[in-house]
Amino acid sequence: KTSAYIGQNDLHIPEMTVRETLDFSARCQGVGSREDIMMEISRREKEAGIVPDPDIDTYMKAIALKGLKRTLQTDYILKILGLDICADTLVGDPMRRGISGGQKKRLTTAEMIVSPNKALFMDEITNGLDSSTAFQIVSCLQQLAHLTDATILVSLLQPAPETFNLFDDLILMAEGKIVYQGPRDQALKFFEDCGFRCPERKGVADFLQEVTSRKDQAQYWQHPELPYGYISVDMFWNKFKESNCGMKLDQELSDAFDRSKSHKNALSFNVYSLSRWELLGACMTRELLLMRRNSFIYVFKLVQMVIDVFHANYYMGSLFYALVILLMDGIPELVMTVLRLAAFYKQKELYFYPAWAYAIPASILKLPLSLLESVVWTSLTYYVIGYTPEIGRFFCQLILLFSVHSCSISMFRFLASIFQTVIDSTTAGSFAILMSLLFGGFIIPKSSMPVWLKWGFWVSPLSYGEIGLSVNEFNAPRWKKILSGNTTIGHATLQSRGLNFNGYLFWISVGALLGFTLLFNIGFTLALSFLKPPGSSRAIISREKYLHSCETEDSHACIKHEEPKKVSTGPMQSKKGRMVLPFTPLTLVFKDVNYYIDTPAEMRERGFAQKRLQLLSDITGAFRPGVLTALMGVSGAGKTTLMDALCGRKTTGYIEGEIKVGGYPKIQETFARIFGYCEQMDIHSPQITVKESVIFSAWLRLDPQIDSKHKTINHELHVQEFVNEVLETIELDEIKDLLVGVPGVSGLSTEQRKRLTIAVELVANPSIIFMDEPTTGLDARAAAIVMRAVKNVADTGRTIVCTIHQPSIDIFESFDELVLLKTGGQLIYSGPLGHNSTKIIEYFEGIPGVPKIKSNYNPATWMLEVTSTSAEAELGIDFALMYRDSAIFQTIKELVKQLSNPPIGTIDLHFSSRFSQNWWGQFKSCLWKQYLSYWRSPAYNLRRTFSTFAASFFFGVLFWNQGKELNNEQNVFNIFGSMYAAVIFLGISNCTSVQPYVAMERTVLYRERFAGMYSSWAFSLAQVVVEIPYNVVQVISFVFITYPMIGYFGSADKIFWYSYVMFCSLLSFNYLGMLLVSLTPNLMVAATLQSAFSTNFSLFAGFLIPKPKIPKWWIWVYYVCPTSWALNGMLTSQYGDIYKEITAFGETKTVAAFLKDYFGFHHDELYVVAIVLAAFPFVLATLFACC
Repeated sequence: KTSAYIGQNDLHIPEMTVRETLDFSARCQGVGSREDIMMEISRREKEAGIVPDPDIDTYMKAIALKGLKRTLQTDYILKILGLDICADTLVGDPMRRGISGGQKKRLTTAEMIVSPNKALFMDEITNGLDSSTAFQIVSCLQQLAHLTDATILVSLLQPAPETFNLFDDLILMAEGKIVYQGPRDQALKFFEDCGFRCPERKGVADFLQEVTSRKDQAQYWQHPELPYGYISVDMFWNKFKESNCGMKLDQELSDAFDRSKSHKNALSFNVYSLSRWELLGACMTRELLLMRRNSFIYVFKLVQMVIDVFHANYYMGSLFYALVILLMDGIPELVMTVLRLAAFYKQKELYFYPAWAYAIPASILKLPLSLLESVVWTSLTYYVIGYTPEIGRFFCQLILLFSVHSCSISMFRFLASIFQTVIDSTTAGSFAILMSLLFGGFIIPKSSMPVWLKWGFWVSPLSYGEIGLSVNEFNAPRWKKILSGNTTIGHATLQSRGLNFNGYLFWISVGALLGFTLLFNIGFTLALSFLKPPGSSRAIISREKYLHSCETEDSHACIKHEEPKKVSTGPMQSKKGRMVLPFTPLTLVFKDVNYYIDTPAEMRERGFAQKRLQLLSDITGAFRPGVLTALMGVSGAGKTTLMDALCGRKTTGYIEGEIKVGGYPKIQETFARIFGYCEQMDIHSPQITVKESVIFSAWLRLDPQIDSKHKTINHELHVQEFVNEVLETIELDEIKDLLVGVPGVSGLSTEQRKRLTIAVELVANPSIIFMDEPTTGLDARAAAIVMRAVKNVADTGRTIVCTIHQPSIDIFESFDELVLLKTGGQLIYSGPLGHNSTKIIEYFEGIPGVPKIKSNYNPATWMLEVTSTSAEAELGIDFALMYRDSAIFQTIKELVKQLSNPPIGTIDLHFSSRFSQNWWGQFKSCLWKQYLSYWRSPAYNLRRTFSTFAASFFFGVLFWNQGKELNNEQNVFNIFGSMYAAVIFLGISNCTSVQPYVAMERTVLYRERFAGMYSSWAFSLAQVVVEIPYNVVQVISFVFITYPMIGYFGSADKIFWYSYVMFCSLLSFNYLGMLLVSLTPNLMVAATLQSAFSTNFSLFAGFLIPKPKIPKWWIWVYYVCPTSWALNGMLTSQYGDIYKEITAFGETKTVAAFLKDYFGFHHDELYVVAIVLAAFPFVLATLFACC
């Protein structure tokens, strides 16, 4: 509790608001020694007769009270970090609207500094923030360190000079070694002693990052008269150890710590800040909040109970179905648990609370839900179905169903904590369901199980549910009628199912289920306590080492003794103007652009009277070919909003004003073909290589009139000239064969992803490219590489516009023009930067009251500071009005007027079709990419193939040689049970496993579809088709294993029917899973819907309730259920033409007649079954494509 680590990943619970997140953090982390300090201060003030300032006294006392649900400290941190404007907004996630990326980054910082920690370790806390906001946050941290003697260590990627100057000490690392540690202001002297000097107008932080690099070091050599030789990191390390700073540091570390200089409160010796009961109360309150936020899921599950209760009517089948539906009801709990594990592990490692404090509320607060669902189910089914009308047996059934539901959700929580990822957990959950069903005593009675597998009956929770419910019902007096053989109906029924137990086993079953529940919850707690979160290993060689190993020398690495120059941002002359394919340079002009949205309900409740909220106000300007334009402003100024409005990405709201492309009014369908948009989030298919990603974009977006030699999609051939040129321009040619990978886990680095995003857009040969924060999340060197690539693109004559947050001086001055917005979406500058930013500096320094820029100060940061809302209020001016009265604005108006007229001899752009490629070309390209993605996704495809193999082997062992044992109705039920279990389990497994993969690809679909690459139909059909061969592999392994082991009849036609039915069934479930993802906002809702479908497919499969016994008003559900047709086809094709006589319920009849009379299956209707089975995947695939 003395120190805290603030990571670079923003891990939060999306269902909580910003204020709730901070309040929970403040409550768990306590107040430290503030209470003792406050008491001591009060005592001394009283002794000295000092009357404290009322405001300060109130604040000090308020933050010294621990265990409060709401604290003043939270409000204070919200204010200083600028989060007060979004305090009551949900944090959100990619599929749930919430706060912005910059606000999430500040929330991550706020979550820890709201605590009384005395040492803070902060990793890249300013990513995604503008330089002014970053300066304010670091300035706040500086005051915290100086005023409270806190120890603060911060790692930053691109600190602006003024932000860098706030630090007292500096640690510079390279290749895992410290090359300098000491006072910040002595770092330059150390490197000057090594022979390197920082140039004028070069940020010190940028210089320090580049001077240790082999590629950038030579330009800083300050002794042209002496030969330069590369100084390695090891040499810098040795020089530092020999320097005064290094020796002083060694001496400080060698001296023993003097305890007399430390206070007893300097270290906290308590693992947690609150008592056990207080921690439990805090976690309990949060769990209740999350349950309220996810009320849709729980309400839907409850409604699902009401809908299904009218379906069950056969006693044993209805009892088993009650168990199945409560078992399946736990699946959403698995997904919810997995999705919250990342935030849990972060808070656990920061000692917010122990694992048990998280596990107990998660377990206890679900008990009322289990009771509620059991009450609803029992109340609506018990008397409707016609169970024994005794109040005691009613409550016994209620207690047992409550125990089953509690056991189910506890089991799925436990599995989620063990396997930790959605794919692994759902696979394990599917196997748990399979084992519970098979050994539950209904699908195959205990007496029919192999002797050496009967132990499985006693370890299945479902067995105890089946025993308890059956014993409770069939030991009732109404089942005591004597049959022939001196046995009762109840006893005969129980005996046929192998459940002939005494009545006391009911309470043993309840005890066993509660015991399972307790064991699963203990296991859940232990797993959270001792298992580590999933690792994020990266086996990616650095770009520098990769190029060095390939003996590829960059122009910077050449040892030339010349004056230092800005090599990091200048265009590569060899590439300037080179572009194989022609394009039309176009201007984009916009005049008096306004953007409104409907006023949110929250604002109207607070008294905002206007119906519309204006986000952009009278924006006028022009973007020209070959001109690199920066779009800047503080967070929330409307930068991304302006870009989205200009390029047509806004699907809601109201846009007013005039937008012209090449002098002609903008037509969105045409504009989409000639512009590219590089999003801030680098979204790509992870299993595709860099080269393949670029080729895929080229194939789908290049004009169809271009010679097809430029659009080959065979990745085994040499990349054609244009694609190769793009890779060289963006400097991706050396890594073109690397897989893109998953961000933060595998594949490309952040900087390489940024450049790939640019390449994917550039290869479309656009005339205009918008880039949203291309340098966010990169260090100074990586940002310089990206900006060099951007500059190369601009030098080809394209129109390039970039939003940018906290650029260094070099990066800022690599732009030609600037568009600057202030809060409220108002334009305060649009024009050239000038050499060394002279134009922008002259303009703002010419406004009365604006302070002059300091020497070597970053113009970008200075510009944002002097135009901030607070500075504007202090000066009493409106920069937007000042700009509209300026000469620069008049120049821009004249330029807009000039460019609004089409050049002589030009015609408006027109394309004959919306997409570059026809439908067949789109489909082929999407199928090619999907094929590669699937082939390189063993975590998905190998897992489901192995799952099928293992389950098939288990089916074969459990139902060994049951296929030809036809003596009575129970033999038929056993065979039908094996088919039922196979169809349901493998179907649910496929439905579950496909969802995370489709959800991941869906984000890529949204980006590529908006870019005009293809229609949704082409993408969807490709994903539908690519599933087929993998399903074929599953079917082959299933049939090859189960058919001989179960002992079905070995004719070719029966084997074909068996394979065909399973193939159609697996495809139907696969496409159902894909459809559910496309219909729902996130995986939790998809899992809830899947649970509902699974239970209904189980009920109407014809196994629990034969077709002739289904009420006529529900028979339509049977006909739209794929499992009913699959089981019909399986059983009928195998036994519908078997005329061996068996004993069925005391009567002698043939197998074929029994199937017809009991199940309603007719062998001569198999052709109808075949057609319907083929129709199900077709319909589901069509619906998936439409959604």
